[in-house]
Amino acid sequence: MPDLKLKSDKYKKARGGYSRLLDISCAKCGQHLCFYQKDGPGILKRMYLDRIFEPINDSQLICSNCKQLLGIKYIYEKEKRLAFRLFIGGVSKKIIKSK
Repeated sequence: MPDLKLKSDKYKKARGGYSRLLDISCAKCGQHLCFYQKDGPGILKRMYLDRIFEPINDSQLICSNCKQLLGIKYIYEKEKRLAFRLFIGGVSKKIIKSK
């Protein structure tokens, strides 16, 4: 289990102050992609770049193993934040730690 410190900022507080660390992997081949801090309840529809704990610099989220396209980079207008819009069924996740 990685020893990553969860971020606590206005976005976490706006979503009820509850976060969890997710291990994100490719749903097709199971390749690990990154660790991600998910704030608040609900399904994972987008991944904000400031919550990804490992560098991903592409304009698209692509699995390094099977080359599957998993998401596209865009600006989430409501909060003016860079994020990856995930394709349905593209990634699988496992909760590592919650707080």
